Amino acid sequence: MSVPVPMRDVAGEAPGYPTSVELRAEVERLLRTRGVTLEAIADVVCAVQAPYFPDLTPAECLLSVGTVLDKREVQHAVLTGVALDTLAERGLLDEPLLSIVRSDDSLYGLDEVLALAVTNIYGSIGLTNFGYLDKEKVGIIGRLNRSKGGQVHTFLDDLVAAVAAAAAARIAHQRRP
Repeated sequence: MSVPVPMRDVAGEAPGYPTSVELRAEVERLLRTRGVTLEAIADVVCAVQAPYFPDLTPAECLLSVGTVLDKREVQHAVLTGVALDTLAERGLLDEPLLSIVRSDDSLYGLDEVLALAVTNIYGSIGLTNFGYLDKEKVGIIGRLNRSKGGQVHTFLDDLVAAVAAAAAARIAHQRRP
């Protein structure tokens, strides 16, 4: 069950809307409850970029993941995807959507569409990184995709791939000579 995010008034926003810092904390908490650490995402980033930047450090990859997660668009996508996965686990979606999401139907592409909102933040390299990660299921992405025991990760595996893809793209953009 989700812990309520403390709400604050933010200039120009409706009273009670959480700050970006509060949303980031909630996203990290949700990821942890689903078995995903920022370090596991950073490991994927390092795997993607190490062939191009042999001196790349895990700390740099982790920093890039954090920078991606600081963006509200990313926070909103993760919150939405985890909520839909959780609703499917609890049987709280209407049929036939419930069966489609629970089975991660191969023709259901909305999980990838939500993830594309994240990958596009860093341009076409983010998109190509995502395509690679979605196909190869590197690291934590593969574990989420193969999850058994009633957990649904239809959206989460793609969102984790998208965060890793965007973080890898960010590094490529920053390190380009």
